[in-house]
Amino acid sequence: MLTAFFHRSKCKTTALFIPGLLVLIAILFSACSLDSGAQGTPTPVAVNGFGSAENHVHSLLAQPNSVLVLATHYGIFRSVDGGANWQKVAAGPNQPMQGLMAYSLVASPLNPQRLYVLTQPATIPHAGVLGLYTSADDGKTWQMAIATASVTSSSIYMVAAGNDTPDEVYIYLPDLGALGLRVSLDDGKHFSSTGTLPFSNILGLVAIPDQPGHLLVYGSGGIASSSDGGGHWQVIKGIRGEIYEMHMAGPRTPIYASGDSGIYISQDSGKTFQLVNQTSYAGLAPSPTQPQTVYGKTGLTVFRSTDGGHTWKALPHISGNLSNMAVDPANPAQVYLALSYPTAVYLLNASGAGWTSLTPKA
Repeated sequence: MLTAFFHRSKCKTTALFIPGLLVLIAILFSACSLDSGAQGTPTPVAVNGFGSAENHVHSLLAQPNSVLVLATHYGIFRSVDGGANWQKVAAGPNQPMQGLMAYSLVASPLNPQRLYVLTQPATIPHAGVLGLYTSADDGKTWQMAIATASVTSSSIYMVAAGNDTPDEVYIYLPDLGALGLRVSLDDGKHFSSTGTLPFSNILGLVAIPDQPGHLLVYGSGGIASSSDGGGHWQVIKGIRGEIYEMHMAGPRTPIYASGDSGIYISQDSGKTFQLVNQTSYAGLAPSPTQPQTVYGKTGLTVFRSTDGGHTWKALPHISGNLSNMAVDPANPAQVYLALSYPTAVYLLNASGAGWTSLTPKA
């Protein structure tokens, strides 16, 4: 998660976990290099339909009805046929976010059509304005919700859709530490403060889909829960060490968390967590339709568990820099895998014996 920042992608840092969130932000942003058009840098040569060999993935969403949305350093790409064809919908010439990289791409648990994404510079100069952008049509079109400069002089670390209304969204401002969680009730146009967080910083937030106001945050201090939309928090007992990845696939499904001690699972909407395996994964992707199926990723291998994270089996090897995963909303046996440098997308074969490329040709 470092999910919240580059949503399962670390910009050349596959699994980097260090104390101090502001230091982490500086390292991760510096790892995403800028192209300086002002200095006459030649346009990078495209190696495939996602662009040059320098392009890399920050976020991947697998949506209902075979829609895929891919947020990269050099553009947002969308497919409406399960990856057979792709279209660049943002951050290209004369498009919203022109010259910006997109990260922390999320969908509302109450309205899958409502997406949010954060931006930072990808090129210098750039025409796009840094900030939070939103889509009301499942990523087809994008509009700015609010400029970063309107809420902070630094950076917005993460965005997470809320669970009170389809228009609720949270952001985290790391320069404010435990006071940095903000909430909007109008799709990100205006933000107000929440209560004081239990930790000095957080790495992500999960809004429990079927329980309005019930939130979980996680980070170096473990996991904490709020039942009033972030007004008050209670630290969850029994978590040892840092938690850097947490996912819930849908209402009344297990919550999976990966951290220093291994894999935790909650079967009661985050009231309690049980350590089920002592292996940690840099990425997790649970199935919405088969709650006990979850995928885990290291820098070199993708694994699958069909018993709620207790045991894991390695999937067929694939060469490259493994980045983001997303499980098909209708088929727990189908998982999408994005690679970086260059950006590429694969789908696990129906037989499970290998991977099929969904990467468009240049």
